[in-house]
Amino acid sequence: MNKKLILSLLILITTIPLTQAVEIITYTPPFAMDKQPVSINYQPLKKSQQKWKLCAVYPHLKDSYWLSVNYGMVQHAQKLGIQLKVLEAGGYPYLEKQQSQLKDCKEWGADAIILGTVDSQAYDGHLTELTGSIPVFSTINDLDMLNPDSHKNIVARVGINWYEMGYKTGEFLAAQHPKNSPIVNVALLPGPKQRGGTKPMVQGFLDAIQQGNINVVRTAWADNSKELQRNLLQQLFVSGHDIDYIVGSAVAAEVAISELRTNKMTADVNILSTYLSHGVYRGLLRNKILFSPTDKMAQQAMLSVDQAVRYLEGKPLEKDLSPKIEGLTPNNLPEQAIIDSLSSSEFRPVFDVGINK
Repeated sequence: MNKKLILSLLILITTIPLTQAVEIITYTPPFAMDKQPVSINYQPLKKSQQKWKLCAVYPHLKDSYWLSVNYGMVQHAQKLGIQLKVLEAGGYPYLEKQQSQLKDCKEWGADAIILGTVDSQAYDGHLTELTGSIPVFSTINDLDMLNPDSHKNIVARVGINWYEMGYKTGEFLAAQHPKNSPIVNVALLPGPKQRGGTKPMVQGFLDAIQQGNINVVRTAWADNSKELQRNLLQQLFVSGHDIDYIVGSAVAAEVAISELRTNKMTADVNILSTYLSHGVYRGLLRNKILFSPTDKMAQQAMLSVDQAVRYLEGKPLEKDLSPKIEGLTPNNLPEQAIIDSLSSSEFRPVFDVGINK
């Protein structure tokens, strides 16, 4: 794909709003184990009735995934004319810091809290003491709703099932290498072992590749930092394993491009990412990455802000929402999917919107 087209797509991301009517999934009954998906056309709010105070808490802002979440929230908060305060814990291991940030939201006087948890089990029995009576909206990462205290405090959620993200990635690979074809070897670098959606993502991937002739020769876990993922790749290359594919988090996939080039292995090893980022998008454009699903993180963020404002204003509220996951390849990069996923090229983290300093 030529540079002019790449530039035009990046400009497109900066100019088309996220708040037009979107086709998404709502689940009924919400939060239930046996909930059923229903496709709906969702029209986001255009303006709020008053300047509500929303406090959003993220695991981190170290990669472009959460930067895109930040972008989606900031855009919608600005459009609605509300206040948005953003706090980030610095990484998935920092549960205590995130817990203290929830207290900070309470002390700030937030009308609602949007929580991207560092761990699905992190707040079992503790949300009430951290947030009091403030309504909480779960975003992106799954928060266990089986605990009575969490169930009482969580009003609504936006998020995908990370199992499906892994399954779509494995499904793509299995289609390339069906059971009657020669076996291919995969190194799996999913990210942090105990945090986020990595475990269900891995299970989805492993289940899907049963339809193909695929062997996972190594699984290596580490936090999603470029340094740690580069270390895993370097260890992989000296291990003596015969590798046909590297399948990993967006950070691992991004780093794999340069590491394969450095080791003169680009022609021998292919890369799949389990979710989209700006670097993965560039890799798809350049045919360096063969596949990535997108869970449309900017759209998810917009929906979380919209849910909170709808609740505060007593408007109709869909309590359990998910974007439609799309699989992307170098030959399939729908413009709207990219717009719904990634922050604009010039966007930098924003920690407050509409707050008088």
